[in-house]
Amino acid sequence: MKRAFIVVLALALVGTAGSPAPAQDKVIKFGFPADFTKVYTFITEEWIQGSVDYLQYVNLKGGVGGYKLEWLITDHGNEPQRGIEAYERFKREGATIFDLVSTPVSRAVLPRALKDNMIVVMPFHGRSDVADGSVFTHFFSLGANYWSQAAAITKYTLDQEGGNLKGKKLALVHIDSPFGKEPIPVFEELSKRLGFELGLFPYPSPGNEQSATWTQVRRFRPDWTILWGAGVGQPVSIREAIRNGMNLERVISVIWVAEKDMQVVGAQQARGLLRFEAAIPGRDTAIVRGILSEVYQKAGKGHGKIENVGTTYYVIGINAVAPVVEGIRIAREKFGEPVTTEKIRQAMETLRDFDEGGLIAPITLTPKDHEGGGFGRISQWDGTKWVPKSGWFNAYREIVWDLVKKSAEEFQRSGK
Repeated sequence: MKRAFIVVLALALVGTAGSPAPAQDKVIKFGFPADFTKVYTFITEEWIQGSVDYLQYVNLKGGVGGYKLEWLITDHGNEPQRGIEAYERFKREGATIFDLVSTPVSRAVLPRALKDNMIVVMPFHGRSDVADGSVFTHFFSLGANYWSQAAAITKYTLDQEGGNLKGKKLALVHIDSPFGKEPIPVFEELSKRLGFELGLFPYPSPGNEQSATWTQVRRFRPDWTILWGAGVGQPVSIREAIRNGMNLERVISVIWVAEKDMQVVGAQQARGLLRFEAAIPGRDTAIVRGILSEVYQKAGKGHGKIENVGTTYYVIGINAVAPVVEGIRIAREKFGEPVTTEKIRQAMETLRDFDEGGLIAPITLTPKDHEGGGFGRISQWDGTKWVPKSGWFNAYREIVWDLVKKSAEEFQRSGK
Protein backbone atom coordinates (compact mmCIF):
# COMPACT_ATOMS: atom_id res chain seq x y z
CA MET A 1 0.00 0.00 0.00
CA LYS A 2 2.92 2.32 0.73
CA ARG A 3 4.11 1.94 -2.84
CA ALA A 4 0.60 2.55 -4.18
CA PHE A 5 0.30 5.67 -2.05
CA ILE A 6 3.56 7.03 -3.45
CA VAL A 7 2.31 6.38 -6.97
CA VAL A 8 -0.95 8.17 -6.25
CA LEU A 9 0.80 11.19 -4.80
CA ALA A 10 3.25 11.33 -7.67
CA LEU A 11 0.46 11.24 -10.18
CA ALA A 12 -1.42 13.81 -8.15
CA LEU A 13 1.51 16.16 -8.49
CA VAL A 14 1.41 15.63 -12.24
CA GLY A 15 -2.31 16.39 -12.23
CA THR A 16 -1.81 19.68 -10.39
CA ALA A 17 1.62 20.61 -11.70
CA GLY A 18 2.47 24.24 -12.24
CA SER A 19 1.35 27.41 -10.57
CA PRO A 20 -2.22 27.88 -9.49
CA ALA A 21 -4.35 29.08 -12.36
CA PRO A 22 -4.54 32.87 -12.65
CA ALA A 23 -7.79 34.29 -11.38
CA GLN A 24 -8.91 35.24 -14.85
CA ASP A 25 -8.57 31.65 -16.06
CA LYS A 26 -11.72 29.58 -16.27
CA VAL A 27 -10.80 26.92 -13.73
CA ILE A 28 -12.87 24.95 -11.23
CA LYS A 29 -10.96 23.01 -8.59
CA PHE A 30 -11.90 19.81 -6.82
CA GLY A 31 -10.35 18.92 -3.46
CA PHE A 32 -9.75 15.25 -2.69
CA PRO A 33 -8.31 14.91 0.80
CA ALA A 34 -8.66 11.16 1.27
CA ASP A 35 -7.47 8.25 3.37
CA PHE A 36 -4.66 6.49 1.49
CA THR A 37 -2.95 4.97 4.52
CA LYS A 38 -5.31 3.88 7.30
CA VAL A 39 -8.92 2.61 7.19
CA TYR A 40 -10.29 3.35 3.70
CA THR A 41 -7.29 2.02 1.80
CA PHE A 42 -9.44 -0.73 0.29
CA ILE A 43 -11.30 1.82 -1.84
CA THR A 44 -9.33 5.07 -2.04
CA GLU A 45 -6.81 4.37 -4.79
CA GLU A 46 -9.42 3.17 -7.29
CA TRP A 47 -12.04 5.72 -6.17
CA ILE A 48 -9.78 8.76 -6.64
CA GLN A 49 -8.42 7.30 -9.88
CA GLY A 50 -11.95 7.07 -11.26
CA SER A 51 -12.79 10.62 -10.21
CA VAL A 52 -9.59 12.14 -11.63
CA ASP A 53 -9.72 10.13 -14.87
CA TYR A 54 -13.27 11.37 -15.43
CA LEU A 55 -12.23 15.01 -14.86
CA GLN A 56 -9.26 14.49 -17.18
CA TYR A 57 -11.56 13.00 -19.81
CA VAL A 58 -13.79 16.07 -19.63
CA ASN A 59 -10.73 18.34 -19.96
CA LEU A 60 -9.48 16.44 -23.01
CA LYS A 61 -12.86 17.00 -24.64
CA GLY A 62 -12.54 20.76 -24.14
CA GLY A 63 -13.67 21.12 -20.56
CA VAL A 64 -17.11 22.42 -19.58
CA GLY A 65 -17.94 25.35 -21.81
CA GLY A 66 -14.29 26.33 -21.74
CA TYR A 67 -13.86 25.74 -18.00
CA LYS A 68 -10.98 23.46 -17.12
CA LEU A 69 -11.22 21.14 -14.13
CA GLU A 70 -8.31 20.80 -11.71
CA TRP A 71 -7.84 18.65 -8.63
CA LEU A 72 -5.84 18.66 -5.43
CA ILE A 73 -5.08 15.43 -3.58
CA THR A 74 -3.55 14.62 -0.22
CA ASP A 75 -3.69 11.94 2.46
CA HIS A 76 -5.56 12.68 5.70
CA GLY A 77 -5.11 9.19 7.12
CA ASN A 78 -8.77 9.14 8.25
CA GLU A 79 -7.81 11.62 10.99
CA PRO A 80 -10.40 14.41 11.40
CA GLN A 81 -7.86 17.10 12.37
CA ARG A 82 -5.67 16.33 9.36
CA GLY A 83 -8.81 16.36 7.22
CA ILE A 84 -9.74 19.81 8.53
CA GLU A 85 -6.23 21.10 7.85
CA ALA A 86 -6.32 19.69 4.30
CA TYR A 87 -9.75 21.22 3.71
CA GLU A 88 -8.52 24.66 4.83
CA ARG A 89 -5.36 24.40 2.71
CA PHE A 90 -7.23 23.32 -0.39
CA LYS A 91 -9.79 26.07 0.18
CA ARG A 92 -6.99 28.64 0.21
CA GLU A 93 -5.68 27.12 -3.02
CA GLY A 94 -9.03 27.64 -4.70
CA ALA A 95 -10.91 24.35 -4.31
CA THR A 96 -14.67 24.77 -4.03
CA ILE A 97 -15.87 21.18 -4.46
CA PHE A 98 -14.79 18.43 -2.04
CA ASP A 99 -14.97 14.66 -1.64
CA LEU A 100 -13.28 13.56 1.59
CA VAL A 101 -13.83 9.78 1.20
CA SER A 102 -14.12 9.20 4.94
CA THR A 103 -17.10 9.32 7.27
CA PRO A 104 -15.22 10.69 10.35
CA VAL A 105 -13.43 13.36 8.31
CA SER A 106 -16.60 14.33 6.41
CA ARG A 107 -18.42 14.79 9.73
CA ALA A 108 -15.55 16.86 11.14
CA VAL A 109 -15.35 19.16 8.12
CA LEU A 110 -19.12 19.55 7.76
CA PRO A 111 -19.63 22.63 10.04
CA ARG A 112 -16.86 24.57 8.28
CA ALA A 113 -17.99 23.59 4.80
CA LEU A 114 -21.58 24.54 5.64
CA LYS A 115 -20.41 27.96 6.83
CA ASP A 116 -18.20 28.37 3.74
CA ASN A 117 -20.97 27.24 1.34
CA MET A 118 -18.60 24.72 -0.25
CA ILE A 119 -20.04 21.83 -2.20
CA VAL A 120 -19.24 18.51 -0.48
CA VAL A 121 -20.24 15.18 -1.99
CA MET A 122 -20.69 12.07 0.17
CA PRO A 123 -21.68 9.18 -2.09
CA PHE A 124 -22.06 6.04 0.02
CA HIS A 125 -20.17 7.50 3.00
CA GLY A 126 -20.44 10.38 5.43
CA ARG A 127 -23.84 11.28 6.88
CA SER A 128 -26.99 9.67 5.47
CA ASP A 129 -29.06 12.68 6.58
CA VAL A 130 -27.33 15.02 4.11
CA ALA A 131 -30.04 13.75 1.79
CA ASP A 132 -32.09 16.57 3.36
CA GLY A 133 -31.11 19.50 1.16
CA SER A 134 -33.26 21.90 3.16
CA VAL A 135 -30.79 21.50 6.06
CA PHE A 136 -27.54 20.49 4.36
CA THR A 137 -27.82 22.98 1.53
CA HIS A 138 -24.44 22.38 -0.13
CA PHE A 139 -23.97 18.69 0.67
CA PHE A 140 -24.99 15.93 -1.72
CA SER A 141 -25.28 12.16 -1.17
CA LEU A 142 -25.45 11.47 -4.92
CA GLY A 143 -26.49 7.88 -4.36
CA ALA A 144 -28.39 5.49 -2.10
CA ASN A 145 -27.49 6.08 1.53
CA TYR A 146 -27.26 3.17 3.96
CA TRP A 147 -30.94 3.41 4.92
CA SER A 148 -31.91 3.25 1.23
CA GLN A 149 -29.62 0.28 0.70
CA ALA A 150 -31.16 -1.58 3.64
CA ALA A 151 -34.65 -0.89 2.27
CA ALA A 152 -33.73 -2.07 -1.23
CA ILE A 153 -32.04 -5.25 0.00
CA THR A 154 -35.11 -6.17 2.05
CA LYS A 155 -37.38 -5.49 -0.94
CA TYR A 156 -35.25 -7.84 -3.04
CA THR A 157 -35.62 -10.66 -0.52
CA LEU A 158 -39.37 -10.01 -0.38
CA ASP A 159 -39.64 -10.31 -4.17
CA GLN A 160 -37.61 -13.52 -4.19
CA GLU A 161 -40.00 -14.99 -1.60
CA GLY A 162 -43.03 -14.29 -3.77
CA GLY A 163 -44.05 -11.16 -1.84
CA ASN A 164 -44.30 -12.80 1.57
CA LEU A 165 -41.61 -12.76 4.28
CA LYS A 166 -43.86 -13.87 7.13
CA GLY A 167 -42.13 -16.56 9.13
CA LYS A 168 -38.81 -16.05 7.37
CA LYS A 169 -35.56 -15.25 9.16
CA LEU A 170 -33.16 -12.45 8.11
CA ALA A 171 -29.74 -12.31 9.75
CA LEU A 172 -27.87 -9.01 9.78
CA VAL A 173 -24.17 -9.78 10.27
CA HIS A 174 -22.52 -6.42 10.90
CA ILE A 175 -19.38 -4.77 12.14
CA ASP A 176 -19.92 -3.44 15.67
CA SER A 177 -19.53 0.24 14.80
CA PRO A 178 -21.83 3.22 14.01
CA PHE A 179 -21.62 2.26 10.32
CA GLY A 180 -22.56 -1.34 11.08
CA LYS A 181 -25.49 -0.31 13.27
CA GLU A 182 -26.83 2.39 10.95
CA PRO A 183 -29.25 0.18 8.93
CA ILE A 184 -30.75 -1.51 12.00
CA PRO A 185 -33.73 0.91 12.38
CA VAL A 186 -34.78 0.18 8.78
CA PHE A 187 -34.57 -3.58 9.22
CA GLU A 188 -36.44 -3.39 12.54
CA GLU A 189 -39.27 -1.34 11.04
CA LEU A 190 -39.54 -3.65 8.04
CA SER A 191 -39.52 -6.67 10.35
CA LYS A 192 -42.67 -5.29 11.99
CA ARG A 193 -44.35 -4.51 8.67
CA LEU A 194 -43.44 -7.66 6.76
CA GLY A 195 -43.46 -10.20 9.56
CA PHE A 196 -39.96 -11.63 9.29
CA GLU A 197 -37.74 -12.43 12.26
CA LEU A 198 -34.64 -10.24 12.41
CA GLY A 199 -31.44 -11.57 13.98
CA LEU A 200 -28.59 -9.16 14.78
CA PHE A 201 -25.06 -10.57 14.80
CA PRO A 202 -22.31 -8.00 15.44
CA TYR A 203 -18.63 -8.80 15.19
CA PRO A 204 -15.76 -6.72 16.63
CA SER A 205 -13.90 -4.20 14.49
CA PRO A 206 -11.98 -4.45 12.19
CA GLY A 207 -13.55 -7.82 11.44
CA ASN A 208 -10.63 -10.20 11.01
CA GLU A 209 -12.07 -12.52 13.69
CA GLN A 210 -15.73 -13.52 13.26
CA SER A 211 -15.85 -17.25 14.02
CA ALA A 212 -17.88 -16.92 17.25
CA THR A 213 -20.40 -14.64 15.53
CA TRP A 214 -20.95 -17.06 12.66
CA THR A 215 -21.55 -19.97 15.01
CA GLN A 216 -24.53 -18.00 16.31
CA VAL A 217 -25.65 -17.19 12.75
CA ARG A 218 -25.61 -20.89 11.83
CA ARG A 219 -27.74 -21.75 14.86
CA PHE A 220 -30.22 -19.01 13.87
CA ARG A 221 -30.71 -20.80 10.50
CA PRO A 222 -31.52 -17.69 8.45
CA ASP A 223 -33.38 -17.74 5.16
CA TRP A 224 -31.38 -14.66 4.09
CA THR A 225 -28.10 -13.28 5.44
CA ILE A 226 -27.11 -9.65 5.01
CA LEU A 227 -23.48 -8.57 5.33
CA TRP A 228 -22.86 -5.05 6.62
CA GLY A 229 -19.12 -4.46 6.73
CA ALA A 230 -16.23 -3.03 4.73
CA GLY A 231 -12.56 -3.60 4.13
CA VAL A 232 -10.82 -6.51 5.80
CA GLY A 233 -14.03 -7.80 7.39
CA GLN A 234 -15.83 -8.53 4.13
CA PRO A 235 -13.72 -11.44 2.82
CA VAL A 236 -13.73 -12.86 6.35
CA SER A 237 -17.54 -12.71 6.43
CA ILE A 238 -17.82 -14.45 3.07
CA ARG A 239 -15.38 -17.19 4.08
CA GLU A 240 -17.26 -17.74 7.33
CA ALA A 241 -20.56 -17.90 5.44
CA ILE A 242 -19.11 -20.61 3.22
CA ARG A 243 -17.52 -22.47 6.15
CA ASN A 244 -20.84 -22.49 7.99
CA GLY A 245 -22.74 -23.91 5.05
CA MET A 246 -24.58 -20.80 3.91
CA ASN A 247 -25.95 -20.73 0.37
CA LEU A 248 -24.24 -17.64 -1.09
CA GLU A 249 -27.21 -17.12 -3.41
CA ARG A 250 -29.02 -16.03 -0.24
CA VAL A 251 -26.24 -13.85 1.14
CA ILE A 252 -26.42 -10.13 0.20
CA SER A 253 -23.81 -7.50 0.97
CA VAL A 254 -24.01 -3.75 1.43
CA ILE A 255 -22.24 -1.87 -1.38
CA TRP A 256 -18.73 -2.42 0.04
CA VAL A 257 -17.64 -5.65 -1.60
CA ALA A 258 -15.67 -5.79 -4.84
CA GLU A 259 -13.47 -7.75 -7.19
CA LYS A 260 -10.42 -7.83 -4.90
CA ASP A 261 -12.52 -9.29 -2.09
CA MET A 262 -13.54 -12.07 -4.43
CA GLN A 263 -9.90 -12.81 -5.20
CA VAL A 264 -9.10 -12.96 -1.48
CA VAL A 265 -11.94 -15.40 -0.86
CA GLY A 266 -11.34 -17.31 -4.08
CA ALA A 267 -13.17 -16.19 -7.21
CA GLN A 268 -14.84 -19.55 -7.79
CA GLN A 269 -15.58 -20.23 -4.14
CA ALA A 270 -17.41 -16.88 -3.90
CA ARG A 271 -19.78 -17.64 -6.80
CA GLY A 272 -23.38 -16.78 -6.04
CA LEU A 273 -22.74 -13.91 -3.59
CA LEU A 274 -25.18 -11.00 -4.00
CA ARG A 275 -24.57 -7.33 -3.35
CA PHE A 276 -26.17 -3.90 -3.66
CA GLU A 277 -24.59 -1.76 -6.37
CA ALA A 278 -25.19 1.76 -7.71
CA ALA A 279 -22.76 1.94 -10.63
CA ILE A 280 -22.01 -0.59 -13.35
CA PRO A 281 -18.50 -2.09 -13.16
CA GLY A 282 -16.60 -3.29 -16.21
CA ARG A 283 -15.61 -1.69 -19.49
CA ASP A 284 -18.79 -2.05 -21.53
CA THR A 285 -20.22 1.40 -20.80
CA ALA A 286 -19.54 4.29 -23.17
CA ILE A 287 -17.93 6.52 -20.57
CA VAL A 288 -15.40 3.89 -19.43
CA ARG A 289 -14.57 3.00 -23.03
CA GLY A 290 -14.05 6.70 -23.72
CA ILE A 291 -11.70 7.11 -20.76
CA LEU A 292 -9.68 4.08 -21.82
CA SER A 293 -9.36 5.39 -25.36
CA GLU A 294 -8.86 9.12 -24.79
CA VAL A 295 -7.17 9.34 -21.39
CA TYR A 296 -5.04 6.17 -21.36
CA GLN A 297 -4.38 5.10 -24.93
CA LYS A 298 -4.24 8.45 -26.78
CA ALA A 299 -3.20 11.02 -24.16
CA GLY A 300 -1.28 8.78 -21.77
CA LYS A 301 -2.67 10.79 -18.84
CA GLY A 302 -4.31 8.06 -16.78
CA HIS A 303 -4.14 8.69 -13.06
CA GLY A 304 -3.32 5.14 -12.02
CA LYS A 305 -3.00 1.55 -13.10
CA ILE A 306 -4.87 0.79 -16.30
CA GLU A 307 -6.03 -2.52 -14.81
CA ASN A 308 -8.08 -0.55 -12.27
CA VAL A 309 -10.19 1.10 -14.98
CA GLY A 310 -13.74 -0.20 -14.65
CA THR A 311 -13.48 -1.82 -11.23
CA THR A 312 -16.31 -1.40 -8.75
CA TYR A 313 -14.64 1.39 -6.78
CA TYR A 314 -13.34 3.07 -9.93
CA VAL A 315 -16.86 3.55 -11.30
CA ILE A 316 -18.05 4.74 -7.88
CA GLY A 317 -15.32 7.38 -8.15
CA ILE A 318 -16.90 8.51 -11.42
CA ASN A 319 -20.29 8.49 -9.66
CA ALA A 320 -18.85 10.93 -7.11
CA VAL A 321 -17.98 13.66 -9.63
CA ALA A 322 -20.05 13.16 -12.81
CA PRO A 323 -23.26 14.75 -11.38
CA VAL A 324 -21.19 17.74 -10.22
CA VAL A 325 -19.69 18.21 -13.67
CA GLU A 326 -23.19 18.05 -15.13
CA GLY A 327 -24.16 20.70 -12.58
CA ILE A 328 -21.29 22.92 -13.78
CA ARG A 329 -22.53 22.54 -17.37
CA ILE A 330 -26.09 23.45 -16.45
CA ALA A 331 -24.93 26.34 -14.25
CA ARG A 332 -23.01 27.93 -17.10
CA GLU A 333 -25.81 27.47 -19.63
CA LYS A 334 -28.69 28.44 -17.34
CA PHE A 335 -27.20 31.06 -15.04
CA GLY A 336 -24.29 32.41 -17.08
CA GLU A 337 -20.71 33.21 -16.21
CA PRO A 338 -18.87 33.34 -13.96
CA VAL A 339 -19.79 29.87 -12.74
CA THR A 340 -19.96 30.11 -8.94
CA THR A 341 -20.45 27.51 -6.26
CA GLU A 342 -23.94 28.82 -5.61
CA LYS A 343 -24.86 28.49 -9.28
CA ILE A 344 -23.49 24.93 -9.36
CA ARG A 345 -25.56 24.02 -6.30
CA GLN A 346 -28.73 25.39 -7.84
CA ALA A 347 -27.98 23.66 -11.14
CA MET A 348 -27.38 20.29 -9.45
CA GLU A 349 -30.80 20.59 -7.84
CA THR A 350 -32.31 20.50 -11.33
CA LEU A 351 -30.78 17.14 -12.34
CA ARG A 352 -33.43 14.71 -13.52
CA ASP A 353 -32.72 11.00 -14.07
CA PHE A 354 -29.02 11.71 -14.60
CA ASP A 355 -27.19 8.40 -15.19
CA GLU A 356 -24.02 9.37 -17.09
CA GLY A 357 -24.91 7.39 -20.17
CA GLY A 358 -26.17 4.41 -18.22
CA LEU A 359 -23.12 4.06 -15.95
CA ILE A 360 -24.82 4.91 -12.65
CA ALA A 361 -28.23 4.53 -11.07
CA PRO A 362 -30.48 7.44 -12.12
CA ILE A 363 -30.22 10.49 -9.89
CA THR A 364 -32.94 13.12 -9.55
CA LEU A 365 -32.07 16.01 -7.24
CA THR A 366 -34.27 18.77 -5.85
CA PRO A 367 -33.72 21.52 -3.26
CA LYS A 368 -35.12 19.09 -0.67
CA ASP A 369 -33.71 15.78 -1.93
CA HIS A 370 -29.91 15.68 -2.24
CA GLU A 371 -29.77 11.88 -2.29
CA GLY A 372 -31.27 11.53 -5.72
CA GLY A 373 -33.94 8.88 -5.21
CA GLY A 374 -31.97 6.13 -3.49
CA PHE A 375 -31.84 3.84 -6.52
CA GLY A 376 -29.63 0.80 -6.91
CA ARG A 377 -29.77 -2.80 -8.04
CA ILE A 378 -28.74 -6.26 -6.92
CA SER A 379 -25.89 -8.01 -8.71
CA GLN A 380 -24.32 -11.45 -8.33
CA TRP A 381 -20.74 -12.70 -8.57
CA ASP A 382 -20.51 -15.43 -11.25
CA GLY A 383 -16.88 -16.37 -10.63
CA THR A 384 -15.39 -13.74 -12.94
CA LYS A 385 -17.64 -10.66 -12.84
CA TRP A 386 -20.75 -9.06 -11.32
CA VAL A 387 -23.98 -9.86 -13.18
CA PRO A 388 -27.17 -7.84 -12.62
CA LYS A 389 -30.03 -9.68 -10.93
CA SER A 390 -32.48 -6.76 -11.02
CA GLY A 391 -33.04 -3.42 -12.68
CA TRP A 392 -32.57 -0.10 -10.87
CA PHE A 393 -35.11 0.25 -8.09
CA ASN A 394 -35.71 1.91 -4.73
CA ALA A 395 -37.98 0.93 -1.86
CA TYR A 396 -39.79 2.07 1.27
CA ARG A 397 -38.99 5.73 0.75
CA GLU A 398 -41.24 6.83 3.61
CA ILE A 399 -39.15 4.84 6.10
CA VAL A 400 -35.90 6.22 4.72
CA TRP A 401 -37.11 9.82 4.75
CA ASP A 402 -38.54 9.54 8.23
CA LEU A 403 -35.02 8.66 9.43
CA VAL A 404 -33.44 11.39 7.29
CA LYS A 405 -35.77 14.06 8.69
CA LYS A 406 -35.33 12.97 12.33
CA SER A 407 -31.55 12.92 12.03
CA ALA A 408 -31.40 16.27 10.21
CA GLU A 409 -33.64 17.85 12.87
CA GLU A 410 -31.34 16.50 15.57
CA PHE A 411 -28.39 18.09 13.76
CA GLN A 412 -30.22 21.43 13.72
CA ARG A 413 -30.88 21.15 17.47
CA SER A 414 -27.52 19.87 18.65
CA GLY A 415 -25.06 20.49 15.82
CA LYS A 416 -24.21 16.79 15.88
